[in-house]
Amino acid sequence: MARTLQPRLRDEFDWPLFLLVSVIATIGVVNLYSATSAHTGARSELYIQQIVWLAAGSVGATLVAAVDYKQYERYAYGAYIANLVALILVFLIGSSIRGTHRWIQIGSFLFQPSEFMKLSLMLAVARYVSRETRSESWKIRDLVAPGALIGVPLVLVMAQPDLGTALIVGLVATSTLLLQRIAWRSLVKLLVGGVAGSFLMWEYGLKEYQKGRLTSFLGGEHDVQGSGWQAHQSMVAIGSGRVFGQGFMRGTQNQQHFLPDTHTDFPFPVWAQEQGLLGATVVLVLYLLLILWSLRIASLARDRFGAAISVGVASLFFWQVLFNVGMVTRSLPVVGVTLPFFSYGGSSVLTILTGVGFLMGVSMRKSAL
Repeated sequence: MARTLQPRLRDEFDWPLFLLVSVIATIGVVNLYSATSAHTGARSELYIQQIVWLAAGSVGATLVAAVDYKQYERYAYGAYIANLVALILVFLIGSSIRGTHRWIQIGSFLFQPSEFMKLSLMLAVARYVSRETRSESWKIRDLVAPGALIGVPLVLVMAQPDLGTALIVGLVATSTLLLQRIAWRSLVKLLVGGVAGSFLMWEYGLKEYQKGRLTSFLGGEHDVQGSGWQAHQSMVAIGSGRVFGQGFMRGTQNQQHFLPDTHTDFPFPVWAQEQGLLGATVVLVLYLLLILWSLRIASLARDRFGAAISVGVASLFFWQVLFNVGMVTRSLPVVGVTLPFFSYGGSSVLTILTGVGFLMGVSMRKSAL
């Protein structure tokens, strides 16, 4: 049986998924090279480190895809608990950078547990949903357990503080949970509870600089010398790219150091200024195709757990692209969300590629016995 299964899995290799990820990641490295070209020292070589992380992440994704994804269902809760412990350790032994506690240093590598919580929480919720056999819609009481599953890591991530990652963790988990039918009355009650929770979060959960960004965005007042500086410079970069762009490594906002954090939160404006509307559209279409292909994998999955984790990974792509592009185009407040395959970062790259490994594993086994 094992001898016949392995050739079948090789035959089922998902080439469209592989090509989409490869093209986006390649464009991302090229863009990172340009985004860091105006800098000197270690920052100018971040694209090399990014290639290393992409290579390591690809190996990890291959290993993840090689294992039957049903095995991950068995250990989903264990991975979730281990990640919770890591989130707690951040406050005890973690490194403080810019007044935040998000990283644990392992040698020269800064490990960010909140990034991996995106996947471990998704797996835990996917297991919970896949084990539910009742045919009727869920009511409020049925959401208590998964709500606690989602709520505990959200509180820990917000305490770091990291509003952007908390939003993505919560939205990915909730998107996975919505694979289960929920009664309309329960959804209304959740909406009311969400509004009340937002007021509490505003009063007790947000730092002053986070409130400043939100009030600047919601109030329509863009303080270009203060809280609105990043978004303003981003819009200048995107607008000045026009249709065809200013050319590779010729973007003025990046080369003259007006655009901040071009290697993390703001790589898209660099690309849009250099490659113009056409280049920006190509990248957004590639992301759209990746999300739609991920949802196709979910629709063809052989079981509920496979469908749930595929929806979770698709939502990870969707929410991160939506928030990153939204904040750099001033459609959403700046909350610190990275762009998949474009933004520099070891933890984020490994997380995204592990998600790709889950997708590949589900896709290759859609017809397996």
